[in-house]
Amino acid sequence: MTGKIRGLYGVTPDEADTTRLLTLTRAACEGGMRILQLRNKVASPELYEAQARALRKLTREYGCVLIINDNAPLAAKVDADGAHLGAEDGSIREARALLGPRKLLGATCYGSLENARIALADGADHVAFGGFFRSTVKPGNPQRPLSLLTEAKREFKVPVVAIGGITQATTSQLIAAGADAVAVITALFGAPDVTKAAKEFCALFGD
Repeated sequence: MTGKIRGLYGVTPDEADTTRLLTLTRAACEGGMRILQLRNKVASPELYEAQARALRKLTREYGCVLIINDNAPLAAKVDADGAHLGAEDGSIREARALLGPRKLLGATCYGSLENARIALADGADHVAFGGFFRSTVKPGNPQRPLSLLTEAKREFKVPVVAIGGITQATTSQLIAAGADAVAVITALFGAPDVTKAAKEFCALFGD
């Protein structure tokens, strides 16, 4: 299933209104988005689960992969396609044991190839690096050189995801550097026309 980590990788905004979240997601799927990560740092556990269940139903309509951020047990509970963990989100090894061999499991590796080596050894099947540009979601994050993607792609035979402040204008250089997918929040879900924005991102990957 790791081959599905390619192209536009939508990451949800911190949206408390589940109806609005579903509307935004549907619009992105209509534009060609085929990977979605549920990420909501302000949701209660109950709301997070409710949103995960609602998005699981919607993403299946479009053949869109659903990945749950920070919470492998919830990913297993709602039968999501996988989970994504950062440095403080639990053990990759334990998440793989819980999810089994067929589910997707991504790891945020920040600017470190060594983090990626460890995550892959523990059971991750794709890795994310960033940020590469100034981000409104995480404005204090350091910016990484594009060469990090090239080095990662050279060393690791798995999908490599770029994150952090990505727009349509910067995606081509990330692809050229080696990114298989770009994780996008604001430039997608904050766009005046979400479907149009999704189409623009997908076109950059030839989709």
